[in-house]
Parts: sequence; structure tokens; C-alpha cells
Amino acid sequence: MFPRPTAHLRRFEMKILVLGATGKTGRLIVSKAIAEGHEVVALVRSREKAGDLAGAELAEGDARDAVALARAIAGCDAVVSSLGTAMSPFREVTLLSTATRALVGVMERQNIRRLVCITGLGAGDSRGHGGFFFDRLVLPLLLRKVYEDKDRQEDAIRGSTLDWTIVRPMVLNDKPPRGRVKALTDLSGVHGGTIARADVADFVVQQLTADTWLRKSPLITW
Repeated sequence: MFPRPTAHLRRFEMKILVLGATGKTGRLIVSKAIAEGHEVVALVRSREKAGDLAGAELAEGDARDAVALARAIAGCDAVVSSLGTAMSPFREVTLLSTATRALVGVMERQNIRRLVCITGLGAGDSRGHGGFFFDRLVLPLLLRKVYEDKDRQEDAIRGSTLDWTIVRPMVLNDKPPRGRVKALTDLSGVHGGTIARADVADFVVQQLTADTWLRKSPLITW
């Protein structure tokens, strides 16, 4: 997969499938990608709830359904997954890993190479770098089941043949973007932090056309 040359005002243009497009971060990713000249398809559970995704083509379906994924992804060059799930202290969580396994299979069969997926601080080897409150209270008491599934999600991506980047944001906020982030894979000395959803969206869209973090899992923070 290579970026397609475009008019002189745009360096790249791609057709992108976005999963999780109706979430807070997903909506910003859709807007940012369109602003950058990309064509966006949003796979949504309900068209009625996604009518305000201006400029995006809406495809209705469940992200865990390989048939719906195959239909939505047709003609795309890349995929962004910003799927999320609610806190679940007691109930098992499987949405993220189930949808990601289905997605990986569809992408490999259709030879769509580029995947940028948001997981989060606390997934994989970023666990233990969220600060005392997050590491000792929030994650084990409220998010343990969610992060067990995020780990399975990341394993599914790493076990694929795709050109992937896993993005692990620090704790998200809705503040105005700063227009810059720190992207780290060496987490020594990192103990918590925050980042605006808008800056995460910007970083994620950048990864669609950059190889800096190819097959890596940067933690991003301010």
C-alpha cells in the first residue's frame, strides 16, 4: 500500500475505514482525516446516531462482523481503529479483541496493509507507567477486564502480517490541542500524564502516511 499522489495542495490522499467513529476521539479522527484530504468511511452501529459525521460515508454494521467489515472496507487503503468500551469491573470484555481479530482477517484477505489502532496507557508493556492512582486503583479496580481485552487486541495485531502502528495515549482529556506530542517507547521514568483527544487524533492520522512508528507501540503524551 502506497499513498496516492494528489493535487498540489495535498501531499497524500487515501480512503480510510474508521472503526469507533462515533466515540469522542473517533469523531475527531474523522474530522482530521477529512481535513487532510482523505476519504473516510465510518462503520457505525446506527446511521441515525452518526448523522453528524460530516463528510464521511456511513456503513452500517457491527465491527465484530467479518461480512460487515468486508463490505465497509472495500476500496480502502487503510484502517483506523479507535474502538472503545465502557468500564467493566466484573463482566468479561471481548469486544476489542473479537473485532480486531475479524478486522485483521478481512484486511489480510483483501491485502489492505496499513492499520493504526488506539489502545491505551496500561496495555502491554506500558502497564505500571500511569502513576499511583491509575496503576493502583483505576486500572485494577475499574479497568482490569477492559485492559485484559486490550492486551488480546494488541496480540492479534502483532501476530498479523499487517503494517501496523499501535497508539497508546496517556489519560485522555477534552482540552484544546497543543499541536505537539511526545511519542515514547522507552518508558523509563514515565509515571502518568494526560493528552488531548484532538492531539491523539492528529497523531493517529499522521501515522497513516508515515513509517516512523511502523510495527511499534508508542505511548503518546504531552
